[in-house]
Parts: sequence; structure tokens; C-alpha cells
Amino acid sequence: MSDDILYNKRKQTNKQALCLSEYEIKGFALAELEKLLNEVGKSLKDYPIMPFPNEIFLQSSCNRLIKEKASYDHAEMKIQHEELFSNLNPGQLEVYNPIISPVNGCIRNMLFVYGSDGCGKTYLWKTLCCRLRSEGKIVLPVASSGIAGVLLPGGRTAHSRFHIPIKLDQSSVAHIKHGSDIAELIKQTSLVIWDEAPMQHRHGFESVDRAFRDIMSAVDPKKNSLWRYYYCLWW
Repeated sequence: MSDDILYNKRKQTNKQALCLSEYEIKGFALAELEKLLNEVGKSLKDYPIMPFPNEIFLQSSCNRLIKEKASYDHAEMKIQHEELFSNLNPGQLEVYNPIISPVNGCIRNMLFVYGSDGCGKTYLWKTLCCRLRSEGKIVLPVASSGIAGVLLPGGRTAHSRFHIPIKLDQSSVAHIKHGSDIAELIKQTSLVIWDEAPMQHRHGFESVDRAFRDIMSAVDPKKNSLWRYYYCLWW
């Protein structure tokens, strides 16, 4: 990993003559390793024999998750949205409009939508994602199964995205730590789409809710519920 640090920093800064000391390379490498561990709910602090990077290296390291979700071409997303939106049927519009208005108005809520196979669920999700991404907003589409997650634009399984424990019980909590990349990503998310929600055990939702409550308590201790902060779509 340390062998790539100088190359990546030169690429990020667009300065091919950039030079880093051995101390700086070590610090940036440890910061990258810390962020990789954070994504799976771990930290270098969990391993006493490992050195921990200085805060300056952690702050200098870009949040790759936010960068990934915010790096869409707005103009391209707008064109795709216009094309997709023009083909929405009346049933899809009845779902589309009540979602976009609260999200743009920063009114947080939860909406459960049910539809049979072939009624255009995935098409609607794509339209919503393109609309919000064209405005620079972050959308997290997840699904309860891997196949459904692949069909969503930029989608992943809920277990992978939110670090839901494999073994669930009534007190389980998703492994998302304060200060991690995924925690900061959640704070900046405008919309969460959860496809095939009925396939997930209720303890899975509860574990995510507890994690979101904990994360959002740092933003507003009086309003720290997942459902009050995020407009979640379950289908």
C-alpha cells in the first residue's frame, strides 16, 4: 500500500514533482489502512501493536465513499432523468411526486411502497436516483438480496452497505462507528432506497435504526431517529 501513496497523491494533486518524506508516506498509508478497517467496523486502535496515524493524515485522506456517491456527472444525470421521467406511467408518478417534494424540502420521513413483479419498480428507482444525483444529492440504494442490489444504479446489499451483523437478535446494532467514512456518508445522504425489504428480518432493520440513531445524535440529539432523518423507500 505504501508503494502507491506517492503515486496517488501526485495524481490527486496533479503535481508530478510532489515529494513525500518517509514519515508522511507512513502516515498516509496508516490513514488509508484505518479507513479500510472503519468500513468493516474495525480500527487500528483495536490492534495495540499497530501505530495510529496523526490526525492531520486522517483529515487529509479523502472520504472515498462520499467522493464516490457525489462524483456523478450532473449534466449526464439530468439528461438521463429527463428521458426516464418522460416514460413514467401514472402509477409511477403517484409514487415519484410524494417522494421528491419532501426530499427537496428537507422533510424527513419513511414511505413503504408495495408493487407486484413487473410494475416498474426498478425503473422508478433509477429515475429517482438520476433526479437527485443531477442536483448533487447523495442517494444510497440497497437491497436485501445481491441480485436486486446489482439492478439498482450504484446499489449494494443492505448487509454490505450498513454492516448488518450476520447473527441477529433483538439487541443487535449495525457495525457503523462514529467518524468512519460510512458514518459521514450517512449524515450527508438525502435518500435511502431499500429494495425487497420484506426479505429482511425485522432485527436487521432495528440494528440499522439503532446505528443511525447513534450517528445522528451527534447532529441533533433531539431528533436522532433513522425514520425521522431519512426518507426510506421499501418495496
